[in-house]
Amino acid sequence: MSAGFQCKQFTIAHQHCAMKVGTDALLLGAWARLPAKGAMLDIGAGSGILSLMLAQRSQGKQAITAIELDAAAAAQAADNVQHSPWPSAITVIKGNILTYQRAQRYALIVSNPPFFQAALPSIDPLRQQARHTDSLPFSALLQQAETLLSPEGEFCLVLPAVSQPAFDAAATEGGWHCLRRCAVQSKANKPVSRYLQSWRFAGERQAVELSSLLIHAENGTYSAEYRALLRDFYLKF
Repeated sequence: MSAGFQCKQFTIAHQHCAMKVGTDALLLGAWARLPAKGAMLDIGAGSGILSLMLAQRSQGKQAITAIELDAAAAAQAADNVQHSPWPSAITVIKGNILTYQRAQRYALIVSNPPFFQAALPSIDPLRQQARHTDSLPFSALLQQAETLLSPEGEFCLVLPAVSQPAFDAAATEGGWHCLRRCAVQSKANKPVSRYLQSWRFAGERQAVELSSLLIHAENGTYSAEYRALLRDFYLKF
């Protein structure tokens, strides 16, 4: 089991987290549009990787709240934050996002949420909680995000392509509209594997800004666009 993941400016220990640091979180943390001002919220923080990426990008000048349901993961996220260059910028909360309340709203909400809807359950209950929507249905996630997001704020998340239609349906029905969507492929000859996306609740609708991202070039190395997106974080770049 991997004990940690080394970024250029911080280290993530994740041995006590059901979900380890992976490509989805790295992509989202670099792709989400940073607000000019205002606080940010990380839903289902896990090891704290998204919060730390946002803290690095904002140079620790914007407040970030990281909420995580699992006690062991929340404790590990808090430890990762304390050993990072931005311990005062991030507040880690062990709690359930569905009961979380806050008077002020967030300019940015990010989440790498549970996504399996109709799949065999995991034998590991913590992995089941982290990966399956039984613990956080899309409709409930969207309803809570609505109460926590500022009127001009963005809700950014990453989902596998197979889960995208269900999320689109829930978001549209709930009154959300998509601002940006990036289709991610591992290789040019492979189907889209995941979508990075940004949503806003209500307000004026506009055309969705569509883009694509290729992770691996034809020769098997990382593509130039992938390197450019993650160059400030990934040690190999």
